[in-house]
Amino acid sequence: MGNIKEKIVWITGASSGIGEALAYAFAREGAFVVLTARNGARLEKVKTKCLQSTLKCWIQPADLLKLEKLSEVVDAVLRKTGRIDILVNNAGRSQRSMAKETPLENDRSIMELNFFSTVALTKMVLPHMVKSQSGHIVVISSIIGKFGFPTRTAYSASKHAVQGFFESLRVELASDNIKVTIVSPGRINTNISVNALTANGTSYNKMDEGQARGMPADQCAKQIVKAIRKNKKEILVGRTELAMVYIRRLFPALFYKLVTKIKN
Repeated sequence: MGNIKEKIVWITGASSGIGEALAYAFAREGAFVVLTARNGARLEKVKTKCLQSTLKCWIQPADLLKLEKLSEVVDAVLRKTGRIDILVNNAGRSQRSMAKETPLENDRSIMELNFFSTVALTKMVLPHMVKSQSGHIVVISSIIGKFGFPTRTAYSASKHAVQGFFESLRVELASDNIKVTIVSPGRINTNISVNALTANGTSYNKMDEGQARGMPADQCAKQIVKAIRKNKKEILVGRTELAMVYIRRLFPALFYKLVTKIKN
């Protein structure tokens, strides 16, 4: 089982939700954590709480949609830390809109954040991991990356893309001693639905009923950290909704019947 104590762990989307919960979970393991999100004030609060459990915590505010500035962000993190042992690609945004009502710019926006910024950041960190012949890349996908779901067309597409890219990357990096873990959460009790993008470009501003009943973020984070310590290639995290992954795989006709009846 891998030791996380004093590892440098960089978490994106660390100001709330799963990312925030992961920051606390890694801090309790004694890791040195780097926190990135757009909201610097919120990151400061997360940092303060992390420092109750670990000796080192840095914040690096950034807008990951500004791909042209990502190299500067990576350089800034490396100046602070000297290395990156574990990169957790968690930043992302969900969707609540029918495809026929969604303008293409919304699809592009979701793909840019959920897929392209994740790939770009990973590619910028990779040379440093390859040079040291060590590292662990973690990507937070979704069970919606395993099957389609209504009002999530772009979100599902972005997570399918993440799944394909990082599965392929894992094979490529095997000879460099770099691990890749893909995490596919189901319904986790976070504000992901509240912040989801709607057809008119605003936030959904509502908590899905299923989301409200979902697994607490701290429980989700504990499972993710455990999977990283065990060098798991992939994990599903959630409750009964995870059954849909297996139903889709084994009983597709039943899946299509069920999915048309599921509400948010």
